[in-house]
Amino acid sequence: MKFNFLKRIFGSKGYVGIDIGTTSIKAVEIEKLNTLPQLINYGFLESYGHLERLNNAIQTSTLKMLDHETAELIKILIKNSEIKSTDAIASLPAFSAFITLLEIPMMSAEDTSKAMQFQAKQYIPLPISAITIDWIKVGQRQDPQGGILQQVLLVSVPNEQIAKYKNIFSLAGLNLIALEVEGLSLARALTKGIDQNVLILDMGSRSTSISVARGGLLKFSGQTDFAGGSLTQTIAAGLNIRPQRAEDLKKLRGLKGMGGEYELSTLMLPILDVIISEARRVKNNYEKGYNDKVESVIVSGGGANLLGVVDYIKDQLGLPVRKAAPFSQLSYPSSIEPLVSELGTQFSVAIGLGMKPFNQ
Repeated sequence: MKFNFLKRIFGSKGYVGIDIGTTSIKAVEIEKLNTLPQLINYGFLESYGHLERLNNAIQTSTLKMLDHETAELIKILIKNSEIKSTDAIASLPAFSAFITLLEIPMMSAEDTSKAMQFQAKQYIPLPISAITIDWIKVGQRQDPQGGILQQVLLVSVPNEQIAKYKNIFSLAGLNLIALEVEGLSLARALTKGIDQNVLILDMGSRSTSISVARGGLLKFSGQTDFAGGSLTQTIAAGLNIRPQRAEDLKKLRGLKGMGGEYELSTLMLPILDVIISEARRVKNNYEKGYNDKVESVIVSGGGANLLGVVDYIKDQLGLPVRKAAPFSQLSYPSSIEPLVSELGTQFSVAIGLGMKPFNQ
């Protein structure tokens, strides 16, 4: 049976978006009560063991999730967050999917679907029988000869990965109604209503995903394994301190340390420069490949809360840069207003997942 990646969902009133990261799990419960989707509950569960042991993570590009252990973590998070909805939409990390933007002549949806099956055989390095594919039209442009090309995002995920997620959520007592690659969720949460191309840097603990999105749709993506954890490990090694202490210093001082603390920024900047260099490469590849400009940058993930990082990225890329603000897409209790700025950067994917049933 075809598993839902991109198409519209119908069902119960409340949904829970669950973002399973490399070292944390975030969940939001969203209902559509008025004009805007409304945040009902949210929760965050994070492991700090990865700071001391690199293989102590929920999942990485080389470490597979353990079904029972991950299901137990989700159950704990759902219980402690008092989330009642059982219909869930979950994120797939960028490293577990294959995403490519294709340009093909305008044709009917039926013919486009047939073309995508053919294109998948050309672009995806796995047998068609071993994967599930989906696609969505994300734009169009005129070629040099005056013809109109439609831009179609092709997404494929190994069937083995889909089966793993289904099993995990079944064990957790949830009804998994859709899986979505995190870049699609980020695009929905951070660029809905924005009529220009935006470069999204989602700086997590163990990887940074880099996306080009517009109007709530993902158009192009890349990834690097340099991320927030890389900064922490660099500080720990440079100052000869424990990783947990390095993490605390990073969060407290960021790039704005003075005097003896200036050493923190000198340690971190080379790692940040690698992330920015990869972001610049993704931006340039998109602009050259599709003759389309990127106009601004949004920084998301826990790394977006690093003091001084927004200004530094702005200086390096020469574009307007702002922190992710996905809560602007929601109605939420006034009691969490003081937390929204910091929470937003970390809950962007989860909010995008929870919005999926209401924003297509």
